[in-house]
Parts: sequence; C-alpha cells; structure tokens
Amino acid sequence: MHLHGYSFYVVGWGLGNFDPKKDPANFNLIDPPLQNTIAVPKNGWSAIRFRAKNPGVWFMHCHIERHLSWGMDTAFIVKNGGPPNTHLLPPPPDMPRC
Repeated sequence: MHLHGYSFYVVGWGLGNFDPKKDPANFNLIDPPLQNTIAVPKNGWSAIRFRAKNPGVWFMHCHIERHLSWGMDTAFIVKNGGPPNTHLLPPPPDMPRC
C-alpha cells in the first residue's frame, strides 16, 4: 500500500484478522520505521500512524493495478489546520471558474 502526500510510521503488522484487544499491545511506538509504502502480509494487516497536517485529498492504494478494482484504495480528506502553514493555498487569480 502506498500513501500520497505523507510518510507514515509502521507501528505493527500481523497475520489473520486484527485483534483490537490483543494486537495494539505489540505495537512499536518507540522507534517505528518511517515509510510511504508498505507490503501488507497476505491474509494479514498492517498498522500505520501519521499526523494529518498536509491539507488536501490524499490517495492511498495498492500498487497492483488490478487490486484497485477490488477496492484496495481509499482517500483521506485532510482539512485546513490552525496555523497558516497548514492551509491549502487559494487558486491563482487567473484560474477559470468551473
């Protein structure tokens, strides 16, 4: 899986179904690897963590094209934050209106 617009920390992964009661206890929250692509194990899961501070719509998808038609993609909508450096820039003044 690949996430546009961000790098993320891989805090855990496992085989089978994710168990929300047991699996988080094994997360690496001290020194997780920083990546923008991760191989998710077959019949398994991966847990990532990132701070959503880059406004926009960011696509996360599998790099195997056929998997997109199977629904292995999503989009994160990140709204403007508080400080000005976390706002989308306005469109250029000469951009035609829709």
